[in-house]
Amino acid sequence: MPPSTPRPLTTGPPSGPEAPFPLKLSGKVVKGFGRGSSELGIPTANIPIAGLTVGGHADLASGVYYGFAGLNVTPDGVLLSTSTSTSSPPPPSAPPTSTSPSPAPPAPHFHTYATVLSIGYNPFYKNTVRSVEVHVLHAFPRDFYGAHLNLLILGFVRPEADYVSKEALIADIREDIEVARRSLDREGYRRWRGDGYLLRKGGEEEGEGEGDADVGS
Repeated sequence: MPPSTPRPLTTGPPSGPEAPFPLKLSGKVVKGFGRGSSELGIPTANIPIAGLTVGGHADLASGVYYGFAGLNVTPDGVLLSTSTSTSSPPPPSAPPTSTSPSPAPPAPHFHTYATVLSIGYNPFYKNTVRSVEVHVLHAFPRDFYGAHLNLLILGFVRPEADYVSKEALIADIREDIEVARRSLDREGYRRWRGDGYLLRKGGEEEGEGEGDADVGS
């Protein structure tokens, strides 16, 4: 059951993410079941939990998290090509650390968005497979199947919970969204919105993994 005590306005230290964050996932957006939109009014992108095995984080606690997503989709829902010119290669970048975003390469085709996400079994729907469900904090006017999503997880909101009704679930998700929005609006987190990982085609830095993302319409 969800906690009965008042929810905090923000989570995570004001200075920015601490270990094990940031965590990185990358995948292609494909059509999912659409439960987030049709039943909850909150569209989500579902990423295979296998992606979290990269870096040894498969045992990350179930619950609600926040971060940023890089998408080759404009705010009005236009899918952009990720092809790049070979005439001028991007400059070398310094390796990222847990306390400093990596430099952003030239990537005019990627846009970044705040996100809130759930990792777990979603007890209300009795899921038997652990999943990652991402809600992008932007109202797109259309679906963007085929887009590429790079996800940077920066902080933890709360543990996973079950609910007595769909209305109670929706109310808590709405609160999660506001906690995530306020948490990401702090300077220690805002600066990660320009991280180079979010703006690369495929998101990859050497040694990182990639999966598919299922987005519910």
